[in-house]
Amino acid sequence: MNGNPLRFSQHSSLCAILLATLASVSPCTTVADQSNGIVAISDAVRPFVERQELAGAVMLVADREKILSQSAVGFADIAGKKPMRTDSLFWIASQSKPITATALMMLVDEGKVNVDDPVEKYLPEFRGQMVVAEKDDQHVLLKKTAHPITVRNVLSHTSGLPFSSALEVPTLDRLPLADRVRSYAMTPLDFEPDTKYRYSNAGINTAARIIEVVSGKPFEEYLDERLFKPLGMKDTTFWPTESQATRIAKSYRPGENNRRLAETTISQIQYPLTDRVNRYPMPAGGLFSSAADLARFYQMLANNGQLDGRRYVSESAIKELTSKQTPKGVPNTYGFGFSTGGDRFGHGGAYSTNSYFDRKHGLILIWLVQHAGFPGNGGKSQEAFRRAALESFGK
Repeated sequence: MNGNPLRFSQHSSLCAILLATLASVSPCTTVADQSNGIVAISDAVRPFVERQELAGAVMLVADREKILSQSAVGFADIAGKKPMRTDSLFWIASQSKPITATALMMLVDEGKVNVDDPVEKYLPEFRGQMVVAEKDDQHVLLKKTAHPITVRNVLSHTSGLPFSSALEVPTLDRLPLADRVRSYAMTPLDFEPDTKYRYSNAGINTAARIIEVVSGKPFEEYLDERLFKPLGMKDTTFWPTESQATRIAKSYRPGENNRRLAETTISQIQYPLTDRVNRYPMPAGGLFSSAADLARFYQMLANNGQLDGRRYVSESAIKELTSKQTPKGVPNTYGFGFSTGGDRFGHGGAYSTNSYFDRKHGLILIWLVQHAGFPGNGGKSQEAFRRAALESFGK
């Protein structure tokens, strides 16, 4: 829709003021409603900041075409008295998984990967992988698997691969992707493929390695070329620049006796975050991003794989990504890189970020905080955002 304020000459002053605070470009007849929604959402979450149960948050609500509300409350740096801003950046952790899975489905669309192929077709190091048959403090008995793990298995956490390998210490980003994935191939499976669901960074990282081998490009380059640059996700990266690093919200955990907030760091990755020499891409959980960038990604998904006239993935790929892919006997409802319960699909992150598309209401909700736990009732802040967002825009 045309966002030129000259269309609304009667209300040009009002539009100029309100449009400066909104990322959407909608007629001025709806701007007042959007402004009210921003106030309602901020008011719902601000009490958690005032009680020192939440440092700060960036909250975004969008539909398939536009951003309806984008607001920030609290602090990106409490000690430095630095307010949270709508363009603050966050470690989105496992919200990286849907992005990795979507990238792989591009190769499926091109006929270069089949999700029912064994992983060993693309990564020969997985040939002959064994599964644990018995295990106790005194012994481990291995046996051959009923069938090799498949691409479908690694995307849906049903492969039997562990969360990580013994080599991924002290942080998860210390080794090149190829080395990490080779260590998974040398590790026995914890259970027979397709029999259980167990959340596994190793599986998603393996999917990313398939992308590298099939495309002939480093995973991070593939993401930049196929997703981030075309979608305009300019702040989504494994390595924040020096300028971007100044916009990253600091991390917090509950303070002593579970009261107030104590500053902390991200324990899973190495510092400095800008280091491109000793830090390697972590497809299952290494990305940094902004609310606006994630909104672009989810708008593409919500529009069945296309945005602004460009198709990224097929409708059939979107259906596979966002519907239950775990076997019938497994109760967990996980797709390919997405949690898929109820009328929504999306993903959370280790430091309490979350984003999803609500099919019932046609809304994208993005919640960005940087918390390794909350004191008091801080954990209820996201639900306060959700309720306020649906009350304002879910009609």
